[in-house]
Amino acid sequence: MFQIGDYIVYGTSGVCRVEKIGPVDLPDVSKDKLYYTLSPVRNPGGHIYTPVDNQRVVMRPILTEDETEQLMKALPDIAPLTISDEKTVEVLYKHSLSSCDSVRWVQVIKTIHQRKQSRLKAGKKITAVDDRYMRIAKDNLYGELAVVLHKKPDEISSYIRERAGGSAEAAQ
Repeated sequence: MFQIGDYIVYGTSGVCRVEKIGPVDLPDVSKDKLYYTLSPVRNPGGHIYTPVDNQRVVMRPILTEDETEQLMKALPDIAPLTISDEKTVEVLYKHSLSSCDSVRWVQVIKTIHQRKQSRLKAGKKITAVDDRYMRIAKDNLYGELAVVLHKKPDEISSYIRERAGGSAEAAQ
């Protein structure tokens, strides 16, 4: 069970701070059930209410500084996703993002970066699906790393580039 003040990753909502734990005063909600009241970091005025025992949405603690360091070292070796069918690419992105796994987020970013470069060489623009999921993956990854590293989300891309030895693909 998380504690008040903990930072967690909550599904595709990204990093949230646990504000309260207890029953919530909402219509049609049991007063006997414990809920987390979460405040999304990228939407500080918003609140998310979720049962403590929620099994439908992935909730996990944010990475530690050591885990972040390990992720940075592993960046060059993280392979992009394998897309076998263009028709299912969005499902693959959704599944990867909803896993709340930072390595999967990096895979999505690398995959879309490669696809974007390939399309640009062919004189085409990035697809709307790729653009949308790149933004979501970056928001999730950069948001988490920003909290762990005590940086602003817009500083994370350059931080990753430095840590990955200039590998632009990892930070894009």
